[in-house]
Amino acid sequence: MAQDDHSGAEVAAADSSHAAQDFAGSTGTAVISYDTFENPGFEPHRPRVTDEDPKRDKRAQRTVYTLFYLSVLGSVWAIAAYMLFPMESNDVGAVRLNNMFIGFGATLALLGIGFGAVHWGKSLMTSAESIDTRHPIGSTEATRAGAVEVFRQADEESGFSRRTVIRNSLIGALLVFPLPAVVLFRGLAPQDELPVPLLSHTMWKKGTRLALDPSGVAIQAADVTIGSVFHVIPEGLNDLEQGRLEEKAKAAVLLMRLEPSELNPAPGREDWAYDGIVAYSKICTHVGCPVALYEQHTHHLLCPCHQSQFDVANNCEVIFGPAKRPLPQLPIAVDDEGYLVAQSDFTEPVGPSFWERN
Repeated sequence: MAQDDHSGAEVAAADSSHAAQDFAGSTGTAVISYDTFENPGFEPHRPRVTDEDPKRDKRAQRTVYTLFYLSVLGSVWAIAAYMLFPMESNDVGAVRLNNMFIGFGATLALLGIGFGAVHWGKSLMTSAESIDTRHPIGSTEATRAGAVEVFRQADEESGFSRRTVIRNSLIGALLVFPLPAVVLFRGLAPQDELPVPLLSHTMWKKGTRLALDPSGVAIQAADVTIGSVFHVIPEGLNDLEQGRLEEKAKAAVLLMRLEPSELNPAPGREDWAYDGIVAYSKICTHVGCPVALYEQHTHHLLCPCHQSQFDVANNCEVIFGPAKRPLPQLPIAVDDEGYLVAQSDFTEPVGPSFWERN
């Protein structure tokens, strides 16, 4: 509280009177500043060397479109490197060369676009400072006309329409940049076969025994007790010399046993289980993560990646999370020796639901 030599009470009363006037009619709390200063405005605009020297302007323009063309070159090189340096089986050196040269091309493609766009903005686009005033949200004719004018001014200031060489080189770089990714993703499947049929079928076929993962030991029905869960692979998977991981990624299965009375099979699937033993794909139908967590009391399977949950008692229907369809069920039976076997392959493709299906 402020005081003077005569009367501290008088000063306090005066302060209270001023505060009451300041907050009169206020519906809330406010902070009133008495030491504000005037807006100094913008500093004087300092022209760049490209604004004053036409030769520097041309040089900057050449630098920008050269960077964009380097991006095109990097994209083409990434595709060429994928073909020139193939990854041979069990050859670590070939894998390293493939990754290094493809990575070099992809890096050049990305940095060329990035550096070119930044240099364009710093050296050639209009550098004058301006104020972007906020307006109430609305869709009047004046607002729409103003939006069109903003785009026109942006085009004029950036020189996008006027600097055709830069514009065309940028468009070319952006068009070519995704092509290495297309080639690389296509290369995940054998070159002499279409990927959709490969994803639609697994190693499972009629009579294939269910085996423990990773030992490969065949499973007898008597070994599966109520409440237990087994991670399962097709018998013979470990004997593959090539493509073992690819086949396992499609054929991995979870095996569980419930009380037969707790199962509610869908029409046509009444004989797909054996005495309460059911088998479902381990690959989540969201983005392909392994569904590896089983809750015994609720009979729910949980995908730890994005928390999709599936109800085993009801055909592994989705009860929570981003997955859009149930886990595919593997029809199983028992052979003459008491081992669990597949009745057939999965009747629908396993894995994520984002690619085309029949």
